[in-house]
Amino acid sequence: MQMAILVMIGLGAGLSSGLFGIGGGVVIVPALVYLLDFPLHRAVGTSLAVLLLPIGAAAVYTHYRAGHIAWTAAMVLAATLFFGAWLGAMVANQLNENWLRGFFGVFLIILGGYMLFFGKSA
Repeated sequence: MQMAILVMIGLGAGLSSGLFGIGGGVVIVPALVYLLDFPLHRAVGTSLAVLLLPIGAAAVYTHYRAGHIAWTAAMVLAATLFFGAWLGAMVANQLNENWLRGFFGVFLIILGGYMLFFGKSA
């Protein structure tokens, strides 16, 4: 079950990355926290591990030393993020700018509303 959820998170983050240029902090971290009950530190560390080479080598190293990375989850997310980003980019290139802007706005409103009204408290 956890593997299926990781695949869905990776695809979702890939799609949002390809469509909107976002993924890690906006999709992967909340999904790991809310869907897989990861502690926030572990979710952040795992998300950074997915983005290791291009973005966060120093941050990943720090989280690694603190024990905040789930490597199997990071590898599954990286593989599915690649495919989802490709698919999302293909879809985004078929949408005109107004539709893409509208989808992005709705996505942010839904995400923000969820965080405000249903997000976990510390």
